[in-house]
Amino acid sequence: MVRFANVADRDAVEAEMPYAQRPVPRTLYEALTRTRDLHPQRPAISFQLFSDPKAPARTLSWAELHERVTETANLFHSLGIGPGEVVAYLLPNCIEAPVVVLAGATAGIVNPINPLLDAEQIAGILRETGAKVLVTLKSFPKTNIAQKAAEAVALAPGVQTVLEVDLRGYLTGIKRLLVPLMRPKVPTRHQAKIMDFEAAASAQRHDRLLFDEPAEDRVAAYFHTGGTTGTPKVAQHKQSGMIYNGWLGGTLLFTEQDVLMCPLPMFHVFAAYPILMSCLMSGAQLVMPTPAGYRGEGVFDNFWKLIERWQATFLITVPTAIAALMQRPVNGDVSSLRMAISGSAPLPIELYNRFKSATGVEIAEGYGLTEATCLVSVNPVTGTKKVGSVGIPLPYTHVRILRRDATGFRECAVDEIGEICVANPGVFEGSTYTEADKNHDLFAEGRFLRTGDLGRMDADGYLWITGRAKDLIIRGGHNIDPAEIEDALLSHPKVAFVGAIGQPDAFAGELPCAYVELVGGAEVPVEELMEHARAHIHERAAVPKHIEILPELPKTAVGKIFKPDLRKLAIKRVYDAALAEAGLAVEVAEVVDDKKRGLVARIRPSGEVDRSAVAHLLGQYAMPWEWI
Repeated sequence: MVRFANVADRDAVEAEMPYAQRPVPRTLYEALTRTRDLHPQRPAISFQLFSDPKAPARTLSWAELHERVTETANLFHSLGIGPGEVVAYLLPNCIEAPVVVLAGATAGIVNPINPLLDAEQIAGILRETGAKVLVTLKSFPKTNIAQKAAEAVALAPGVQTVLEVDLRGYLTGIKRLLVPLMRPKVPTRHQAKIMDFEAAASAQRHDRLLFDEPAEDRVAAYFHTGGTTGTPKVAQHKQSGMIYNGWLGGTLLFTEQDVLMCPLPMFHVFAAYPILMSCLMSGAQLVMPTPAGYRGEGVFDNFWKLIERWQATFLITVPTAIAALMQRPVNGDVSSLRMAISGSAPLPIELYNRFKSATGVEIAEGYGLTEATCLVSVNPVTGTKKVGSVGIPLPYTHVRILRRDATGFRECAVDEIGEICVANPGVFEGSTYTEADKNHDLFAEGRFLRTGDLGRMDADGYLWITGRAKDLIIRGGHNIDPAEIEDALLSHPKVAFVGAIGQPDAFAGELPCAYVELVGGAEVPVEELMEHARAHIHERAAVPKHIEILPELPKTAVGKIFKPDLRKLAIKRVYDAALAEAGLAVEVAEVVDDKKRGLVARIRPSGEVDRSAVAHLLGQYAMPWEWI
């Protein structure tokens, strides 16, 4: 290994080296500086407030992004943020979101928070991370983020400064003039100092950092787990893991010529790491359409024309978004697209086939998780893809399928289902979560993160996810804690037991449903239970789509509700209803446990049937099925 007397000598030598041969950057700011030096005028980040393909948009070059990140990092430093200190942000997608990610991780520890959480959950995360600064929206029409932020900061007295981003800056003409007249009033019950983000950052020096970055690797981000409900845990991410995710995309996939259409939220690891960090390492352009991304008004209707406008080469997506897109005609020129990359939930085979048929574009399905700083595996972009699998482990990632017995963990055989365990540069060994008790029993053999997902590895080394050891319901990529549903229904005086699970859904992957056992001799209409659930479950996403009363819930020998049997009931009910609605003379005879595929619906015809129509219908669900 070459050793240098000082940093200046090392930087001087590296400056003369071809970029591809240089060592991996030590920090995100170093990576940003290198890319700025290589591609100063190339576009880095683009954002449009409205979904119209002709709507105004704002683009920062790599030189401009470098200036924005530098001045923002200096601002955070001036507000007391250093290594170990936390700056949180509660923002929709906008230019400022990736700027804050990079600047926050440069000055201290950045903590993105999902704006869909309620104020109490946001406050809980702010308290858990000890955030001193919060970057959020200034009150703006049609969004309640500013109101949530104010409520949360009132419950998190450790927050000393609130920096407000004003989306008005993205407007022109009469709309810009009307915003001050339409801003909702936000009651302020906290003592934190409120500052204008743009003015405060612009007042800082933008040509160099006013502090020295630590030379050693360190925690630079806190990302909370979960989606819209439950109590999120907070995962710790080191700069090395963040850079590793960017190195994968920058080395294996993207170049400065690529344009990544990413309507996913920047508070999620999928957008922040494999996408933003890959752009940082490769010089590719990141495009964010509307603050709400895929949820934005008109985004799906205009999507293909947005691809055409930006000449996107990669589409970053999730199965629910693909399902929505396939309900609309491909009415734009998508010839620039090289690949769609899908994650967050299993991709139904029928959905893959429909997308490829409509667009001519392949989908590469991958797997990652917040606890591993995201990326674990992906189907090869130019190699063999196994639709339904999540591909092969990425370089420097070691995936093992393990089962635990009385003597410890043992390796599973080929195609044997066990728990997916991961070791890679993104796994923070021993201290994944900020709360020490949450790390108990989280690792196998000291270094392999136990993901809680069940899966198998086939003979070719492809990873297949077959279920979850944990009972989280995954609705469109958002995690829903079943305990939230169960606790709400158990508060009804006539309810004795509740089992909440995810039932199959062709669009969202899973939707929450609940099975209920009543107190002996009690009677209550299902409609009353549904109304009770709506009143006691805070997030709409977690309200069950189906509630069913059973004489007795299946239970284990120790009285614990046996959820696999409930899942079998839900699969049969959902599939039978879909087949009947389609007029197909087929029914689910049984749902069985398959050693390789998990729960499998076995179907049989009850008359003459078009088998291709059945395959088309059931192919929209991620759950496997077969003919008897």
